[in-house]
Amino acid sequence: MRASIVENEPRQGEGGPVTARAGRRGSARGGTGSGARRARVRRAIRSLAEPGPWQRGRLLAASALVLGLLMLLHAQITDRGGLGSLVETFLPWFGLFVPVLLGGALWRRSAAAGVALLLPVVAWLNLFGGLLLDKSRPGGDLTVVSHNVNAENPDPVGTARDLAASGADLLALQEMTPQATVAYGKELAEAYPHHTVQGTVGLWSKLPLSDSRPVDVLRGNVGPLAKTRRAEDLPVDPPRALRTTVATDHGPLAVYVAHLGSVRLMPRHGFWTDSRDVGAVALAKAVAAERNTRVVVLGDLNGTTHDRAFDGLTSRLHSAQEAAGAGFGFSWPASFPMARIDQILVRGVEPKKSWVLPATSSDHLPVAAGISW
Repeated sequence: MRASIVENEPRQGEGGPVTARAGRRGSARGGTGSGARRARVRRAIRSLAEPGPWQRGRLLAASALVLGLLMLLHAQITDRGGLGSLVETFLPWFGLFVPVLLGGALWRRSAAAGVALLLPVVAWLNLFGGLLLDKSRPGGDLTVVSHNVNAENPDPVGTARDLAASGADLLALQEMTPQATVAYGKELAEAYPHHTVQGTVGLWSKLPLSDSRPVDVLRGNVGPLAKTRRAEDLPVDPPRALRTTVATDHGPLAVYVAHLGSVRLMPRHGFWTDSRDVGAVALAKAVAAERNTRVVVLGDLNGTTHDRAFDGLTSRLHSAQEAAGAGFGFSWPASFPMARIDQILVRGVEPKKSWVLPATSSDHLPVAAGISW
């Protein structure tokens, strides 16, 4: 009996202790499995709560759409305070916002912003994509150069020499002072035997000139202060534009040289363009009345060809830079060109190439073009 009882008793290390360890292991496995399940549930809930790629970056997407619409509809922007003109002056630079927004879209992993960016990209390429190509071609019967030489130019003689070295057939200069005009005349006389000066603008030519006369593109009765002044108190400004006829081997060529009124950012009046806009209309009327079918307009127009103020001109002439240039051809300011406000516009002749010359002592860069018949 005792032996049976002893045999039926659990031995030390068997039965009870073994069962307890197994229970503990099972409990641990059960706890680990339950924690993993809870973690998976939490992750699933977070993934459902987080916005998807089409919901992320809504502000970026909205900014991209606004940018694209500004470029597409720039002509519809109000010009109150010169806002529309200001936007159109620096319109090419709006493209710099595209890589910024693209970086934000990639960082946020926003599909909506990425798709929205297609609008400004397409708008920018539609406006300026053609300027990225080199459209220059060999040839050209006549080379023309236009340069705002700057009234405060410290070295007019050096500027004249630089311009003469370009080999241009026609040199159109703007913003000349009476003293500088004498210096330019002396320095350019040998290479350019023909010239005409009207006020602050002039044309030096290797070919004969005729029928030279001033063109009125600047009046003292415009702008914020006009209403406060009497007519007899208005300043009498020297001419800032001229018209002449150049005798070429292919027939007469009407050439206009113009320096339109300045534009300014003013605290109370915004981007003030009144004087320039009046001059643009006057110059457009003169060109519209021009009987010669071949016309070249050279000068500092203080605005880009995308500016609505020049619709009257750009509807009758086309830009040599856009037709036969490579790149934007920015001409101002010379230290860091940001806009092409110095223009060469043509009608009845074909631009073969257009380029920007190296800097002189002026705050503008000279612009040049080769034209042909």
